[in-house]
Amino acid sequence: MGTADGSARPDHPRRLRRLAVVVVAVLVAAAVAVVGLDLSGRLPGGLVAEPTPTPTPTTPLDPSPAAAGEVLPVEPTDPAAALPALPVDALDRVLSSGALGPDPGAVVLDATTGTPLFDRDMATPRTPASVAKLATGAAALLRIDPGSRLRTRVVTGATPGEVVLVGAGDSTLATRRSAGATYPGRATLSELADATAAALTAAGVTSVTVRVDDSLFAGPAESPDWPSTYVPLGVVSPVSALSVDAGRLRAGSDVREPDPAVAAGLELARLLSRRGVTVAKEVARAVAPEGAAEVAAVESPTISQLVELMLATSDNDLAESLLRLAAVATDLPGTFTDGQAVVDSVLEELGLTSGTTTLLDGSGLARGSAVAPETLGRLLGLAGSRADLAPLMTGLPVAGFSGTLSLRYGAGRVGTAAGLVRAKTGTLTGVSTLAGVSSAGGRPVVFAVMSDQVPGDTLAARAAIDRFAATVAGAERSATGGG
Repeated sequence: MGTADGSARPDHPRRLRRLAVVVVAVLVAAAVAVVGLDLSGRLPGGLVAEPTPTPTPTTPLDPSPAAAGEVLPVEPTDPAAALPALPVDALDRVLSSGALGPDPGAVVLDATTGTPLFDRDMATPRTPASVAKLATGAAALLRIDPGSRLRTRVVTGATPGEVVLVGAGDSTLATRRSAGATYPGRATLSELADATAAALTAAGVTSVTVRVDDSLFAGPAESPDWPSTYVPLGVVSPVSALSVDAGRLRAGSDVREPDPAVAAGLELARLLSRRGVTVAKEVARAVAPEGAAEVAAVESPTISQLVELMLATSDNDLAESLLRLAAVATDLPGTFTDGQAVVDSVLEELGLTSGTTTLLDGSGLARGSAVAPETLGRLLGLAGSRADLAPLMTGLPVAGFSGTLSLRYGAGRVGTAAGLVRAKTGTLTGVSTLAGVSSAGGRPVVFAVMSDQVPGDTLAARAAIDRFAATVAGAERSATGGG
């Protein structure tokens, strides 16, 4: 292209753009080469390599709380305000639908005053299934320091070179941390092995014999009131003061170890061997010597957190452990019978008639157990007003969102009762129960609905019970879908 005077016009902008592209390409290539050399360790000094690692401080079990921002104060419920009117006919229709058999029982109470808003044979005891864990949780909270932790220890044995793994009743002890973050964080046998191996090495000990002490609990490991198939099918493990992965053959398995304590000792021996300690093959029982020196220890979540976890996931093994721990805390041997005695005393202490309540275990697996809907409802009412029982409320699964209710109540669907109900579930063959909290007419209510004569279709019975709770909450459409 020519200029006005006929001379050739230099294409400066185009050349500048070409030059810029070339320069950028060269710089990018150089940067990539430098990073590659640095990451491969061939660049002296490094430019982007990570700094020399420094020790990371141990994270405290209970970090200091951070100051929370201002929130609206809780609006108190006026006890004198008009009580809500429940759709009694609709609730009766659910109970009379046939899905719950001929004689279901139910109660809805105003949580503030305890006034019955709905009563269908509420005082007659029925088989509770896993809602019995509410009573187990109450016993644990009122007989054990709720802020305390269960300390699984390795101590010195009776002879030189002997170490004893001492169980504290922590059924949540795991072999190792799970891949995903879990709350509350469990203690692990791997961490205990790390600390034990380090302590032994520091003391110049290179060879040990492992013994196990599960003497904290007494009595039979399996309830005579359980069906004989429950342990073989993995429904529950033999109850032991010492176990790892809840007595499972391995984490995630349904198969249970016949002797959880010895299995835990064998796993500790294996872990110590991998850490350079020579360990004798034989693992046997031995009661730790009184005053034995502690070699290492790990701690469980707090008792309050364990109660919440038990309720949220309906953990049978944790329930049985907490029941026996409650007995031990009152200076009773840790047996099924002693646990039942503690629950009776706690219910009586709370003003809940215990004479009509029979709880043969902590998990609700025993079919001979019996509790009235009114007892469960009033227990939850107390949990809403007493700080020492609060974990019974905070541990309840949320409909459609968490725990054993995560796939129920129209989970993820608009217009259902998802998020409007919190409740503890209970299911055995022929038994379907639910006890929880919701709101009606702007007031908190507690409820319990129970059937131990389910005609055969467990899913239909569960749907009917969910429909009952959804009707109380004013969202009866939750009965369909959601699992």
